[in-house]
Amino acid sequence: MTTTDENIVPATEPLAAEQSPRLEWAKHAPEVWKAMLRLDKAATQGLDPKLSELVKIRASQLNHCAFCLDMHTKDALAAGESVERIVQLAAWEESRHFYTEKELAAIELTEAVTVLTDGFVPDEVYGKAAAHFGEAELAQLISAIAVINTWNRFGVTCRLTPGHYRPGQHA
Repeated sequence: MTTTDENIVPATEPLAAEQSPRLEWAKHAPEVWKAMLRLDKAATQGLDPKLSELVKIRASQLNHCAFCLDMHTKDALAAGESVERIVQLAAWEESRHFYTEKELAAIELTEAVTVLTDGFVPDEVYGKAAAHFGEAELAQLISAIAVINTWNRFGVTCRLTPGHYRPGQHA
C-alpha cells in the first residue's frame, strides 16, 4: 500500500504524483503573506472558531482551493468540529438539520459573497445574517469571508499543494 502522508488513507494502487506549486508566493512576497496572516487574525477575532472554520471551508469548496480545504478541515477538527458536519457542508441546503439557524445564515452569506455572479449580495441573504449577528459580529463575519476568498485566490492561482498542513501551523 502507498501513502504520501499519514493523513491520507492507504490506497490499493499507487497515488497520482503530487503537483508542485506554480509559485511559492509567500517566499517571494513575505510582507504580503505576513499582512494576510495579521488580516486573517483580525477578521476572525470575536467569531466562534467552529463557525469561522465552516465559513472558510465552504468558501474554499466553492473556489476549489484544495490547499485551503486541507488546512481548514484540519483546523475545524482541531477546534472540535465533527467530521459529519464538515462532510455535509458541501450539501448544506439538503443537510440543514446539521446546523443552527445562525450557522446557516453565515453559510448562505458566505456563498453570496463568494459567488458574485449576480453582482450583489441579495437583501434576503444579508437580512438573515443581520438577524442572527449583531453589527460588530456581522462586520467580522463579512471580513472573514472576504479574507478567505483572498487566501483562496492565492492558493488556486499559485496551485499550493494540499496534504502537508498541521492544525494551528499558521496561528
